[in-house]
Amino acid sequence: MSLSDLVLPVFAPDGPLARVRPDLRSRPGQAAMALAVAQAINARESLVVEAGTGIGKTFAYLVPALLSGERVLISTATKTLQDQLLTRDLPLLQQALALPLRVAALKGRANYLCLYRLEQARRDGEGHDEAVAHDLACVERWAQSTRSGDLAEVPGLDEYSAAWRQVTSTVDNCLGSGCPRLRQCHVYRARHDAQAADVLIINHHLFFADLGAQGAGAAQLLPDTGVVVFDEAHRLAETAAQFLGTHVSTSQLLQLGQDVVAAGARHARGAADWQGLLQHLRQCAHALRLAVAPGEAADAAGSRIAWTGVTPEALDASAWDGALEGVVAALRAVLAALDGVAQHAPDLAHLHSRTVALLERVLHFCSSAEAGTVRWVESAGALRMVETPLDVAGALRTLWKGKPPTEGAWDESDEPPAASAPRSWIYTSATLGDGKDLRWFTDACGLEGARTLQVPSPFDYARQAALYVPPALPLPSDAGHSVQLARWVGDAVARLGGHTLVLTTSLRALAVIADELCRRFAPGGGIEVLVQGHASRSRMVERFRAQLDASGRPAGHVLVGAASFWEGIDVPGEALQMVVIDKLPFPAPGDPWEQAQARRLADQGGNVFRRHALPSAAVALKQGAGRLIRNENDHGILVIADTRLLHKGYGKPLLRALPPMRRLHTQEEFGAALDALTRTSTRGSPSP
Repeated sequence: MSLSDLVLPVFAPDGPLARVRPDLRSRPGQAAMALAVAQAINARESLVVEAGTGIGKTFAYLVPALLSGERVLISTATKTLQDQLLTRDLPLLQQALALPLRVAALKGRANYLCLYRLEQARRDGEGHDEAVAHDLACVERWAQSTRSGDLAEVPGLDEYSAAWRQVTSTVDNCLGSGCPRLRQCHVYRARHDAQAADVLIINHHLFFADLGAQGAGAAQLLPDTGVVVFDEAHRLAETAAQFLGTHVSTSQLLQLGQDVVAAGARHARGAADWQGLLQHLRQCAHALRLAVAPGEAADAAGSRIAWTGVTPEALDASAWDGALEGVVAALRAVLAALDGVAQHAPDLAHLHSRTVALLERVLHFCSSAEAGTVRWVESAGALRMVETPLDVAGALRTLWKGKPPTEGAWDESDEPPAASAPRSWIYTSATLGDGKDLRWFTDACGLEGARTLQVPSPFDYARQAALYVPPALPLPSDAGHSVQLARWVGDAVARLGGHTLVLTTSLRALAVIADELCRRFAPGGGIEVLVQGHASRSRMVERFRAQLDASGRPAGHVLVGAASFWEGIDVPGEALQMVVIDKLPFPAPGDPWEQAQARRLADQGGNVFRRHALPSAAVALKQGAGRLIRNENDHGILVIADTRLLHKGYGKPLLRALPPMRRLHTQEEFGAALDALTRTSTRGSPSP
């Protein structure tokens, strides 16, 4: 019996899934996707699937993957999706299919307790404030009983807590085989469990980080893996580029200095002026920041300053060069101090190697960028110098063809080893482009010629949702757009009683809209404003979903977010009834990466807008709109506060990219739709 013959009965109305979950609906699109995945696994080929919201794509790829008998690696976009697969989806399928599989999840090392660093935090006792001391005490109590070491298990511990950073390791500060707590290391234990698993769940960042470093994670697991699935694959090329490039930040410099002071005080007190070395590094990092004058060069697109020559654009060359030379001198001073004591302790030996590596990266930025790369400086928060490749398709193409070359996963100079075992690669997301050929995704990822499939959403958008473009608002280019939009949203939110997600295309717009809404809705008034950055994303989404305020009292919410809030937010039911997008999400034209991409495409003779800007905007718009309708009972309104959608030629393809929602043409129609949502429970309510 073929794999396809095994897969299809699972999704039947009286099949195994229906027996363990009678509430699950049989969806033709889900079965079609599962059949395509089964065929790809049998043929050992690549399959790209754009699966509309509500298809049930997770089960559509899991069922054939699990029934194939192959070792399966699943890479997701977020830790939240990892946890969902591990604790909800896979246990249900194991029960339904009666499969005794070993399942493991592997996260980045920053998620796991480092016992050695916990000891140092306890021993150093650097005058922790009350909140940090409380969090450290919670971690210590939990550490006595945990097996996984996953800090997400610690009750009440926020991932933004300073205590979290103190008790976890990074690639830079991990002592590796020299660590005295290596035998009890939670990271190594998690990697050991991963190597023994039949099904392993990781995330995209970990996948590419491990391949780039030839670490003990994905790089070692791939040779024995028959099926690799990338869920939420639309940002795959972007994620790969992060790990193919180079970056240095002032926070890395300061963290190195702090670790040198701590290790020097413990193992080599008096051997050097450790505190003076830290102070020197701080001064040089500060000088580097002062050399970057935020202004016209650092725009709202993320405070990125283009760097096409030896010096970043619009900066004083002598000030920048002098500051960079100062950083080099400070690192060499640290290195000289560690030279004489590195043999005294593993901490010091590791810090010596770490300083050498950081110095090499800084020196890299003292010369011009390599061909085929784009370089910039980020001045928001810690200053970062970044260099990344413009095109990762070639490197990814090498990876998909077989096992990465032993000399480095990203070496494109040679073909993959002939002995590499073929495997199936499955790539899926709700948004993979703006056309039926999905070339926006396949070209960027080196997947030319891969089989593609588009499965539309089963939701009845014409009945469940409406689209409104407010005609009275000014164009986004108007300086008053964000303020006027915030006031307009405030009126709608007051009428609806909350239940609103506002998605912005920039942090500047987020700040303006959030400030205006916070002034409009005072605490305790029944509507609470949640703003990105004021708490962890997961905590804000939990409050939004539960419709409770910070005190646990019932409240409607308006959540204002940018960037990551455009995707991965799942709030079904009445808690979310309106999504507002401030403007069409075209790539920022002043962004250095976008400018370099435009030059590259222009040199190739391509239409930059059609080949890059328009499909990128379509994907982002589809992601944002996808937050609104999450199940068959949801109803809501999508507001796009940008009249260019209706009056510009490019508006038509963007409208076609959206789900087929009913159009609202006037403010009166919009008001009636709001009233329809407030009069009746969303469940079973008429269309807005």
